[in-house]
Amino acid sequence: MARIELRGLAHAYRPNPKTGADYALKPMEHVWEDGGAYALLGPSGCGKTTLLNIISGLLVPSEGQVLFDGRDVTRLPPQERNIAQVFQFPVIYDTMSVFDNLAFPLRNRKVAEKEVRARVEEVADMLELSADLGRRARGLTADQKQKISLGRGLVRSDVAAILFDEPLTVIDPQLKWLLRRKLKQIHERFRLSLIYVTHDQNEALTFAQQVVVMHDGQVMQLGTPQQLFEVPAHTFVGYFIGSPGMNFLPCRFEGGSAVVDDIRIPLAREVLDHAPRHGVPLEIGIRPEHLRVSASQGNGALPAEIASVEDLGNFKIVTAKLGRHRLKAKLDEDAPVPAERGWLTFPPDRTRLYADGRLVA
Repeated sequence: MARIELRGLAHAYRPNPKTGADYALKPMEHVWEDGGAYALLGPSGCGKTTLLNIISGLLVPSEGQVLFDGRDVTRLPPQERNIAQVFQFPVIYDTMSVFDNLAFPLRNRKVAEKEVRARVEEVADMLELSADLGRRARGLTADQKQKISLGRGLVRSDVAAILFDEPLTVIDPQLKWLLRRKLKQIHERFRLSLIYVTHDQNEALTFAQQVVVMHDGQVMQLGTPQQLFEVPAHTFVGYFIGSPGMNFLPCRFEGGSAVVDDIRIPLAREVLDHAPRHGVPLEIGIRPEHLRVSASQGNGALPAEIASVEDLGNFKIVTAKLGRHRLKAKLDEDAPVPAERGWLTFPPDRTRLYADGRLVA
């Protein structure tokens, strides 16, 4: 395994980039620790695959360096980086058996046949492919072929890292869940360095120890799933993570409070102490899970109109109007909801402040 470091890394597909808009990847510094399970998460076109291809050696960056355990590999081809990569669509040999497909990366490196058999059988057992080892790959389903592709990435124990580029796209939802669980078990057992690219937050948050959220060619935040949910470092992270995403309200300061359309909303004292008073747009953010809705007025509660209620089985989504703003609240399935008018409470310890999109810590 390897510690992967990005130093001053940036990439532009057009020559002579001059502004941020010219870059597919804007300048970044980043470290992937040895043995970690990471996810690269973001919408289509944000630069995830470009970054993965730079790490793997399929693409040479316009600027900066890629280091594996302190060794500069920026201009080395993939075969000299000792990495394995699993792509969105299965890359296997249809005329070979499942066993031979899994064995190919090992035989290509002249591994002894006894070790090849032991390793193939171990990986096949983990991916529940043991019963198919003698079958030709041509007759298998797309799900089974992608399991073989995953196995080819996992079968080598000496790789610096295994890179996954949206590997579960062709997999049905139930098998996706099972394979994510398998990958977590494999990582916990062998401590492989894994980097998993996806646009699906459920995949990222259930698979990875650390998630890198990307937007418009930038890394917006690196953190655990809990950190991304509880303390989003940027409004994009707050909106992108969670379902529904974070509520945001433009505000100003007046008399030591955040004010939204002349409505005062309390914030934690440490937030107020660090908040900029002039020169940048300010917003408060609160998760739908943390916004409280009640039928009676409580301490600090604000009057609101209940616009709609969606019953989604094990929870409800309430849309409430506070002044001219609409907010979402996520409530337990058995929580009472006022019919037309209600009261909203913003717990100060759950209400975040953002200045020009960035969290005021």
